Amino acid sequence: MDFNNILIGSENPKALIDYYTKLFGEPGMADESYSGWAIGSGFIAVGAHSEVHGKNPAPGRLIWNISSADVKGDFDRLKEAGAIVVREPYSFEMEGMPDTWIATLEDPDGNYFQLMTAMEM
Repeated sequence: MDFNNILIGSENPKALIDYYTKLFGEPGMADESYSGWAIGSGFIAVGAHSEVHGKNPAPGRLIWNISSADVKGDFDRLKEAGAIVVREPYSFEMEGMPDTWIATLEDPDGNYFQLMTAMEM
């Protein structure tokens, strides 16, 4: 198997599409229902969902990650583009990865995503 994408459902997908467009550029895929961006080998899509209303009441339940060789530099670029910052880049130690950096951001619906030092598998 291979992980393909994540779909973020929203009551107001236009706000999310505008937000992610500021951060990642024009969507690589867009139609009347959904828009999406390729980030590395993964894909993030946004669209309306009838069962999603308002802000995410539990933003830490599902956090999607973008691996980066330069977390601080990419964080600065996204912040400059208008990213909502939850936590500035910080260093922590993971087993086998002594110099790991992570930064937490959120979208207008309150969904968290993170920049994280690329992991070598």
